[in-house]
Amino acid sequence: MRILKGDRTFTEPVSKLTTFFMIWFHIGAVVALFFFSWKAAFLAAVLWWISGSLGIGMGYHRLLTHRGYKTPKLVEYFLTTCGTLALEGGPFFWVATHRVHHQNTDRDGDPHSPRDGGFWAHMGWIITGRAMHNQSAALLPYVPDLRKDKFHSWISKWHWLPMTLLGVAILAIGGWKYVLWGIFLRTTLGLHATWLVNSATHMWGKQRFLTDDTSKNSYWVALLTFGEGWHNNHHAHPQSARHGLRWYEYDLNWYGISVLKFLGLAWDIKLPKLKDAETSAPALAAPAAVDELLPVSGD
Repeated sequence: MRILKGDRTFTEPVSKLTTFFMIWFHIGAVVALFFFSWKAAFLAAVLWWISGSLGIGMGYHRLLTHRGYKTPKLVEYFLTTCGTLALEGGPFFWVATHRVHHQNTDRDGDPHSPRDGGFWAHMGWIITGRAMHNQSAALLPYVPDLRKDKFHSWISKWHWLPMTLLGVAILAIGGWKYVLWGIFLRTTLGLHATWLVNSATHMWGKQRFLTDDTSKNSYWVALLTFGEGWHNNHHAHPQSARHGLRWYEYDLNWYGISVLKFLGLAWDIKLPKLKDAETSAPALAAPAAVDELLPVSGD
């Protein structure tokens, strides 16, 4: 698998605005290392969990994209707001991009396939501006469910606002050291962790299920993404709210959904019916929402 040679990133024009922010966030992340404190590191860890686990894993991915479970609207909106703190765009962008990925995995139309290069799959597709945007004609047909919701429409437009308010609050309360750790370093690490699901889990790891793509399971990506690294499990059972299918497969996002269920805040949880999780990949208990929500002609 090619990493840099022939990578599509270097044949596309770079988005100056996106690249500008990426450079400054990476610089801020490096600077943060020179202003270490345990309190700042603790703040970064908590915010990484809030944005990466509650927001991206439980919210954007397993709830909004695949509808792997149901929850009260207030909980859904809370998880969505947490997702905006990861600086990965609003729900329209994130959900549509991921649904397109599942529809075209490793084929023409996949937004971030390693077949176009490892760096492209990791972040090239972002810095070249080839990612779909909130109101693009190509994106909207993939989120008909979210477009019906006023909150999701609003926060998709103003997704940068919660992050900005959080940064201002941290600056006012703790000062620049906490901003460097809680915003710049935490966000940069979180972005790369998410991007590793796009790149690393389609390049290295093991396949439990014989899917028609290159998705693989990676324990170290799972550790960095609160359970999203069991990517082959996920591609075999896209609507399943649980990705770690064995007791030893760490899946903090699934544990969080289980807590919501215990509190009566999650129901209709989709799980795969497996007789032997190592060798079989039968259909889910219910129709996969990702298939139901793909755009149809004329939408």
